[in-house]
Amino acid sequence: MKNLIFVKLGGSLITDKSKPYTARMDVIKRLCREIHEARSKKKITLLIGHGGGSFPHVSAQKYQTHRGVINEKSWEGFAKVQDDASKLNRIIVSSLIDAGENAISVQPSASCIAHNDRIIEWYTNPIKTSLAKGIIPVPYGDVCLDRKKGCCIISTEEILRFLAKNLKPQRVIMVGKVDGVFDSKGNVIKKISKDNLSSVRKALLSSDGVADVTGGMVHKVEKSLEIGVEVEIINGLKPSILKRSLMGEKGLGTTIKS
Repeated sequence: MKNLIFVKLGGSLITDKSKPYTARMDVIKRLCREIHEARSKKKITLLIGHGGGSFPHVSAQKYQTHRGVINEKSWEGFAKVQDDASKLNRIIVSSLIDAGENAISVQPSASCIAHNDRIIEWYTNPIKTSLAKGIIPVPYGDVCLDRKKGCCIISTEEILRFLAKNLKPQRVIMVGKVDGVFDSKGNVIKKISKDNLSSVRKALLSSDGVADVTGGMVHKVEKSLEIGVEVEIINGLKPSILKRSLMGEKGLGTTIKS
């Protein structure tokens, strides 16, 4: 698909992870405006995924949903985590619509099957058709039925990994709240590949020190290397960075490419 870009809005960017169920509405609305402004100036086909931040992570941690079905409360947790994740998704979709985009929610928990945290089945034709019509599909980090564990959590990075194999985006932009991936001295690592991953791994910590059941920065980088196309991690707290990236500017953060 021509000019297809995947965008991931990080959970720590769009929510306050220190305050349960707290969306950063000012940040969300600005990012949605930047997306609309970029699409108004350049023909871009977009799929936008997002993390859960302070919405599902609290209940996911409480019920240990990432471990699968481990006790009699696991399915209760499955339902609550799914509900929490969907609430944030509605905020993102509504904000995109308010900004002038035709965006629709894509609920992974209703359409995916996983095996040991990895998506193995997903009927993606509705996503493909939506993209062809200029609609922005918005999937998100969610729970999933898992053939090995009973249930699991699938991160947005895992979602993008699976969809990239089918949809072949030109690039992926991961929008967080820092300038990229930092080394041990606090400097941005401009490029990460399989060749230098081991040397920078020790610097890949959770984005803000708050528990992240999807694995934090290590998970983000490892999944990015699996996607198969260029991934760039940029800072969404800085106005216009996302817009500039969507318009084609590169080198604004950390580039990850296998």
